[in-house]
Amino acid sequence: MDIAVVVGNPKPASRTLAAAVMVAEQLAGRPPSVVVDVVELGAGLLGWGDPTVAAAVESVQKAPVVVVASPTFKATYTGLVKLFLDQIPADGLAGVVAVPLMLGAGPAHAMAPELLLKPVLVELGATCPTKGLYLMDTAYEDPAAVESWLAAARPQVKVCLGEGGL
Repeated sequence: MDIAVVVGNPKPASRTLAAAVMVAEQLAGRPPSVVVDVVELGAGLLGWGDPTVAAAVESVQKAPVVVVASPTFKATYTGLVKLFLDQIPADGLAGVVAVPLMLGAGPAHAMAPELLLKPVLVELGATCPTKGLYLMDTAYEDPAAVESWLAAARPQVKVCLGEGGL
């Protein structure tokens, strides 16, 4: 399974990026083919038509699966994620299976990926067959933190890709 990662953390090479790559690798069984660390796109995100941003958007649109990740800021996803997703046209993620992932410092915002990030992805046309994944930022490297989620998510994603049946 080909998979992309989009990360909207204001810090480059963040824990959010590491967690998203880990989840993508465990979900797909191999490293992601596309990794967009949105902070590296810089000021091009603030306007329309920047060629680097357009290329990043296009690479995400071409991926059959994308993990979209953000740290939890002010109880929601970051503005960087929003700036990137705003570059995607209406239904621009049609045919893409999206997995919302958020990291946070405590369990109070555990529903944030499901309640806040997933609706934006669906609005852009993505199919989100799995529960959004919330990981504690102090324990994201622990494979056990995603084990039960992966057990449910892998078959759901494969069904959406036509790789498995119920």
